[in-house]
Order: sequence, then structure tokens, then C-alpha cells
Amino acid sequence: MSDSYAANGDLVELSVPASSAYLAVLRTTSAGLGARLGLTLDDIEDLRIAVDEACAILLPIAVPGANLHCRFALHPDALEVNVGVEAARAELPAEESFSWTVLSALAGEVSSSAGDGRVAITLRKKRE
Repeated sequence: MSDSYAANGDLVELSVPASSAYLAVLRTTSAGLGARLGLTLDDIEDLRIAVDEACAILLPIAVPGANLHCRFALHPDALEVNVGVEAARAELPAEESFSWTVLSALAGEVSSSAGDGRVAITLRKKRE
């Protein structure tokens, strides 16, 4: 996502310790921003679960003491969530895996990236 987007819409960034104890902060933020976008209650819940699942995939590969960095970008018709972490190894589930299928079903669009010691998952939930 380009920095020029910030001038065209709302952008929220959070950084929390890479620990399951802080995932509630990201789930709550997802729900609040999903509601702001006008997602249905079912879509908000799907988004919360998808963010939780993406984080659960990233936590085991995080470098000790790392932070989860989460960027929420509100588009006119969608919420894009990018969660990334400094990783000890760039291992993500294959796009054919059960985890990826669950993420795709919950979020709609899912992609990943790895490089420079970081791994990220991007979810995009569109408003119906």
C-alpha cells in the first residue's frame, strides 16, 4: 500500500508485542473499523476471526521480542488489514492449505509477502 493512500482515506496503524495476549487489541480494532465501514455483523465477526487466524500463523515464526505491526486501511468499499512481523523464517501456509482456505473464506481476498526478515499477511474484506 502506498503512502499516498493515507491522503485519500483513513489509515490506522498499531504495533503490539508478538504475543497472543495482545491479539484482543487487534480483534477489537478490526471490529470497530469494520463497523465504521458499515460491514454486517456477520462480516465483522468473520474479519475478527480472520485477523486472529493471520496472527496465529505469524506468531510461531516471530523473532523473540518482535512486535506485530498491523495496518488498517479503510477504502470506500473495503477494509484492508496488513499484519506483519519480523520473522526467524519465511514460512507461510501454502495457498492450497486449510489455513489459507479458512482465511480466504473469512476475509475474501488474502495475500502474503516475505522479505528483508519480515513476513506479512494482507486481508481485504469488502462491504456487500
